[in-house]
Amino acid sequence: MKIATFNVENLDYDETPGNEAFANRLTPLRQMLIRIDADILCLQEVHSQKNDDNEKKLDALIELIEGTPYHDYHRQHTTTADGQPMHERNLIVLSKYPFAESEPQQYNADLIPDLMYRKVTAIPAEVNADPLSWERPILHCQIMHPELGRVHVINLHLKSKLATAIPGQQSQNWYTWDSAAAWGEGFFLSSIKRVGQALETRVLLDELFNTEPEAKIIVCGDLNAEPGEVPVELICGKMENTNNPALHNRVLVPCSEGIAESVRHSHFHHGQGNLLDHMLISQALLPYFDGAKILNETLHDESLAYRTDEKYPASDHAPFIATFRK
Repeated sequence: MKIATFNVENLDYDETPGNEAFANRLTPLRQMLIRIDADILCLQEVHSQKNDDNEKKLDALIELIEGTPYHDYHRQHTTTADGQPMHERNLIVLSKYPFAESEPQQYNADLIPDLMYRKVTAIPAEVNADPLSWERPILHCQIMHPELGRVHVINLHLKSKLATAIPGQQSQNWYTWDSAAAWGEGFFLSSIKRVGQALETRVLLDELFNTEPEAKIIVCGDLNAEPGEVPVELICGKMENTNNPALHNRVLVPCSEGIAESVRHSHFHHGQGNLLDHMLISQALLPYFDGAKILNETLHDESLAYRTDEKYPASDHAPFIATFRK
């Protein structure tokens, strides 16, 4: 079994189907999907498009995978309350193997109590605390593998490190702040959201282990955090942190540990390679783990000057692939 996670970076038609920007992205993205050649493919940042009946569809995704084996794969994705794909940043799971009869589950601050927060730099000043939630849900799918049986796949896209907007503190544009303190509070709020999503993922994992101690679980996606940072540590639940050997069976193992440090990066920022995309597996899958790799040979750095999407139509993330033997 080969499973991959890939942030395709804002997959959208932008304005109308067949526009030039999307057409320029089709070839490099499709070539990468073919090269990945996964049995299970988890995607992030897939946007939806409205049809003539004002229904949201995943037309850009369908066009991207046309002519590839993924076109015939089983598919599950995140949805809004009315069952339609989300407007932006859908999570997608494409599987050669059938999904279990149970519907996919998604969680968005559902497994932890509401967090309350009052912004201290907002203009005008906020008097009361409001609920603090995140717009990026967790997608939990169950796949029936012919030899491994039930495999839980949890697809994630945690909050980015871009600072959360603060009312009255960005008078010029989205990227320009009126005070360093306001930017700092926005950065702090984004950190809370990212760690909150990670906490909710760990709560979900513990619930799965409570009912299925030997659960075969894969947590993958763009965590916007590197190994050793709080979100990754929280989801893994290492014994070095809990100091409880009884929880050993609930520890997730980073597949990146099997990749040489010199090529252990899936993203570039200001010339520095970092590992934001992860594959974390439960102990029950570890005996079958055969290796991992990151397809980062052509990865580019969009954070540098003049690095526009027009010049670099491929994704700014590299796919992360893990393979499992019988």
